[in-house]
Amino acid sequence: MKTAREEILEKLRKAKATVPEKRPDFDAPFYHSIEGPLDAAFKKNLEMVNGSVHLFDTEKELFENLSGLLAGSGAGNICCREPEIQNLLRKYNILLSPCSEIPETIETGITGCEFLIAHTGSIMVSSAQEGGRQLFVYPPVHVVIARKKQLVDYLEQAYSGIQKKYGNNLPSQITLITGPSRTADIEKTLVLGAHGPRELHVCLY
Repeated sequence: MKTAREEILEKLRKAKATVPEKRPDFDAPFYHSIEGPLDAAFKKNLEMVNGSVHLFDTEKELFENLSGLLAGSGAGNICCREPEIQNLLRKYNILLSPCSEIPETIETGITGCEFLIAHTGSIMVSSAQEGGRQLFVYPPVHVVIARKKQLVDYLEQAYSGIQKKYGNNLPSQITLITGPSRTADIEKTLVLGAHGPRELHVCLY
């Protein structure tokens, strides 16, 4: 009588004999092609994983609409530490806290980013940004302000870009954000906001 091990090995040998050997096509593209404009592809791919992308033609249009997105959050509960974005928020009369220390009541963190990757709908951020690391993960709602020139096709372009930007002085942390924080550890039920923001919005112009 055959042992269980022998039966399994025999089945594997038979299966191998019936499957024709097929060599991989090393010349085939590694990524699937991106159809249409990069901003539309980025929006499609990020929204597939529960993120939100808001596309605008001008700076003015973006910040006027941002007021509506932030409605309901008191100024003391909206934090931004990046001077360039702070100046734009003040220019359009959006009240916020500079947050030298992040309050426990924080509702929304506003940051910039390094690059946006259209292929995966990912946001590349780094510790070299003036806002530091906390606002990427601590507030329940994360809003990213970005320009279309920060869009790249694929991840390798983003890494090449950040290497070119910082040279030999790379940031100590480079992170990719793809959608809100999530887990399905408990009973395979998807929960958003488990280990970070429950909402992710990208405002792009």
